[in-house]
Amino acid sequence: MRKPGSARSRPRLLAKAVLAGAVAAACHGASAEDALRPFTVVGDAIPLSMTGTCGDPVRGRAIVLDRRLGACLLCHSGPFPEEKFQGSLAPDLDGVASRLSEGQLRLRVVDATRLNPDTIMPAYYRVAGRVQVGNAWRGKPILTAEQIEDVVAFLLTLRN
Repeated sequence: MRKPGSARSRPRLLAKAVLAGAVAAACHGASAEDALRPFTVVGDAIPLSMTGTCGDPVRGRAIVLDRRLGACLLCHSGPFPEEKFQGSLAPDLDGVASRLSEGQLRLRVVDATRLNPDTIMPAYYRVAGRVQVGNAWRGKPILTAEQIEDVVAFLLTLRN
């Protein structure tokens, strides 16, 4: 049996201390809400990209169609003939870029409750105040800022 202060036990003690420190930092560090990228709402829009760059419309389309990630088609329908069982609870996405600006689209994806507190649309980029959240999304936003920008870039392609 090694003595706690012996040279051979020091690497293990150091590893345990580093691990304990990492766990403590994760548990007591900045909240998930603090880790969200800041954005500014102007009127009914978030006019500036949350990442400083444009999103990728191809990745955005994949997010919109992914029923596990974006789950958009549970409520929305759109110009997606390959997708069966599109929703009818929310506005059709076909032509959405003709109706809403880039900033308006961004705010609706980030947190539509800022426009309508009674909306059924989830806040995709908020942590605080969400209820009935699946385990996979507890303590973190549903989509990252990059994914939000990808979705917005795709929605901007949907013009009449």
